[in-house]
Amino acid sequence: MNSIEAYEKDIALQLDFLKSFHKQKPLSLNMQKNIIFSGSGDSLVSSILAESFSNGLVKAIDPLDLYNNKKLAKSKHVFLVSISGNTITNVKVAKNAKKCTAITSQPQSRLAKVANDVMLLNAKNSGVFTAGSISFLESALTCISLVTPLKVSKPHLLFSQAKADSKKSKISKRIFVLGNYHTFPIAMYCAAKFYEILGYDAHYCRVEQFSHMELFSAKKDDTVIIFEEQNSHSKHLADILKKIGLKVIHPKMPSGKISQILYCIFFSQMIALLEAKRKKKKNCYFVTAKNIRNVSNQMIY
Repeated sequence: MNSIEAYEKDIALQLDFLKSFHKQKPLSLNMQKNIIFSGSGDSLVSSILAESFSNGLVKAIDPLDLYNNKKLAKSKHVFLVSISGNTITNVKVAKNAKKCTAITSQPQSRLAKVANDVMLLNAKNSGVFTAGSISFLESALTCISLVTPLKVSKPHLLFSQAKADSKKSKISKRIFVLGNYHTFPIAMYCAAKFYEILGYDAHYCRVEQFSHMELFSAKKDDTVIIFEEQNSHSKHLADILKKIGLKVIHPKMPSGKISQILYCIFFSQMIALLEAKRKKKKNCYFVTAKNIRNVSNQMIY
């Protein structure tokens, strides 16, 4: 099985996984005031989701920032999110933290061995090295459930709608993904899928900041994806972007923040997958880009 096939299989496995997902009991508000979530890549996305769904009570901080600025974690309980559990910066942070909980799928990893507690992720995937999908979904929902009551309603309908919307969406090789307080982390995740699977030039930013900064680097036929409800502000932005020659994808979002997050996750996964299949790719870009992956591995592990 090649890595694109494995990625597609992992996406499909998510619906069965959601039926048995074990959510965590939300931490008390007093506890949340003294908690930091941290991770890298998709795991940083999960950490930022915890911050936004806690309404800012918990903080999400880059692990290298935590390591280089040790006062940030002083007297704090650090939740380190790492699927592999072997990201070296996370391990260093865990060793310095007063208290650390590892959120990982590898109970024998270096991070799990140095953490005070381990919260084990156990979603089953295809077993093939590919871009994060089901593993990310589990880490994201786990982090959210630690800070707020979590109820997942009708995920099959969200999945079907995201699949249908992604099939109708055509993208260019240069993409801007915009999000708000809750969906900005998924804008990050969406851009990451374009990097990992296709090697495309993708950017993520907040809806408001796009008009102040990234817009000035946009060129005709670039694609803008807006992960925000179709309100007067976002619809106006979409309309005027189209008038200057940009392609705009502005999906109709479901109601409810959790449903919106799930929809945007599914949409992000499938729009990258469908583009890869249109281009008849067999493997994810990061699998074939061996020199780049070698640099990444040297820095991460």
